[in-house]
Amino acid sequence: MFTSLEKAHTFLNSSRQFDFIAPLLLRLYLVPIFWMAGSKKYHSFTDTVSWFGNEEWGLGLPFPELMTFLVTGVELAGSVFLLLGFAVRWISIPLLITMLVAAITVHWQNGWLAIAEGSGIFATDRTLGAVERLDRSKEILQEYGNYSWLTEQGSLVMLNNGIEFAATYIIMLSVLFFSGGGRYVSLDYWYLRYLDK
Repeated sequence: MFTSLEKAHTFLNSSRQFDFIAPLLLRLYLVPIFWMAGSKKYHSFTDTVSWFGNEEWGLGLPFPELMTFLVTGVELAGSVFLLLGFAVRWISIPLLITMLVAAITVHWQNGWLAIAEGSGIFATDRTLGAVERLDRSKEILQEYGNYSWLTEQGSLVMLNNGIEFAATYIIMLSVLFFSGGGRYVSLDYWYLRYLDK
């Protein structure tokens, strides 16, 4: 029995020669997310400043122009750095801060779920109400609209905007902060090899 376990353990250990794939996949997954978020803020800079600064219907953040500039820059530069595997551990810090602020200021009050669901441990009165409204919306669209055309590319859902996605990105960035960009396919790896010589 022990020899079988030892063989299995040896086999698992042999997979470590490909351990660079995991941080590469994390980086490549996060690149378009931060690029699209930063691009959207860049192209709607004035609207983003208003949303960041307005206390009535926005986030009520101090220095909204500076905050918009910093967040936009971090997301755009961060996506490029992650793509290249350049300063991955360093760029993870401001990206983590950005996601933490977003989770607290934008998503926290909405609970966990990103998409409203009526059942499960994360369902709340808010999501139950959203599902009720979604069902009513579907009834209206089925009666008065071309429902099959509207849903042929996917089901209708109600956005809950909870912290689910932000928390996922925080976890992914935390892994990159501790592990770095990985071997072979990151500039960090080649730069550190150059320094070692």
